[in-house]
Amino acid sequence: MLNISHNRLNQKVDISSYKAGKKVFHTRHFKYFNRFLKIFAGITIITMFLPWTQNITGKGYLTTLKPDQRPQTIQSPIPGKIEKWYVREGDFVKKGDTILHISEVKNEYFDPRLIERTGMQIEAKELSVGSYKEKVKALDGQIAALSNERRLKLEQAQNKLLQAKLKVQSDSIDLEAAKTNLSIAETQFNRTLTLQQEGLKAMTDVEGKRLKLQETQAKLISQENKLLASKNEVINASVEISRIGASYTEKISKANSDKFTAQSNRFDAEGQVTKLENARSNYEIRNEMYYIRAPQNGFINKALKAGIGETFKEGERLVAIMPSDFEMAVETYIDPIDMPLIIVGEEVRIQFDGWPAIVFSGWPNASYGTYGGKVVAIENYISDNGKYRILIAPDEADNEWPVDLRVGSGANTMALLNDVPIWFELWRKLNGFPPDYYQPEVNPKTTEAKK
Repeated sequence: MLNISHNRLNQKVDISSYKAGKKVFHTRHFKYFNRFLKIFAGITIITMFLPWTQNITGKGYLTTLKPDQRPQTIQSPIPGKIEKWYVREGDFVKKGDTILHISEVKNEYFDPRLIERTGMQIEAKELSVGSYKEKVKALDGQIAALSNERRLKLEQAQNKLLQAKLKVQSDSIDLEAAKTNLSIAETQFNRTLTLQQEGLKAMTDVEGKRLKLQETQAKLISQENKLLASKNEVINASVEISRIGASYTEKISKANSDKFTAQSNRFDAEGQVTKLENARSNYEIRNEMYYIRAPQNGFINKALKAGIGETFKEGERLVAIMPSDFEMAVETYIDPIDMPLIIVGEEVRIQFDGWPAIVFSGWPNASYGTYGGKVVAIENYISDNGKYRILIAPDEADNEWPVDLRVGSGANTMALLNDVPIWFELWRKLNGFPPDYYQPEVNPKTTEAKK
């Protein structure tokens, strides 16, 4: 194996005599180089102690401060067919201006006199309700008449019952009198018979007393029959009272049943009237929906459904509109590690796309072409891109944002945090530490004003 260390060129040949060797092999350049290194090291050390503003950068886009000022689409709450456009893309419309006219596509709404016919149905049902009301009134009158008639009939029957009871009492007294007369007649007959047997009375007297006794017995039997007849009249009067009550109860119950049936039909008719009135109101509102109107002042951006006769479903987007009055804001995203460092009121520097800027992220005072902003809202839930969304409004104490800014254009943001030396920032970056956590001072006057 060849030993290269014993075959060096500088040991065999003297190259210091050559022109290139004369330019290289001398010690003069070491002095200038060392001086340069010392100056560079000194500048580097001084630079390491310069102040550096920690910041959180983000990429976002322009939006509006309030949700109702952002671009929106106009939908139709009902399905339909496009009949006529009243605007063109780029036109300015005021709130309530008609944008397009649509027609119906459902066969149940094709009738041009649908509202009128529904009104006629309502009138017919209202007349039906009136008829049922009158029927209920008539039945109420009938029930009142039956109740009054029942009261009178019952009073009449009770009077008859009272008369029958009084007659029973009278017949009972007459019966007792007949019994007494019979007892007297028997005593007189027996006494006369005894006297006749003793020869003191004639046979004619005995026969007369016997005749009188028989008459008295006949009167007693007749009086007993009268008493039984009177008692029978009392029973009949009681039965008549029960019959009258049952008869009129049946008639009144039937009238009440008819009344409740009429009331039920009336309530059903009133329910149908309400349902038809609801349907008519819906038809009237639906007719108003045939004209798509602007919800607010703005510019027509794009017609999403263009052709005449083109059909669409309910809720389908028809046209996009951009409100004319809005307040600009920037929507940007930050990493979860930086989320605790951002609070409402945090100062932010913004560089808009299309506006040239010279940006020094750590020296915001030396940056040119950036604009000030303040954080006004922080999202509490992470977005689909794995970051948190924050909303930045213009800083009133800084320069106004350009007038020609448009919603949707890009923007780079820098949230300004604590001031630290450059060496600390380099050390933090190399170790992957987050910026210093701190809470910025809040102006007490501003806090009181917010309260």
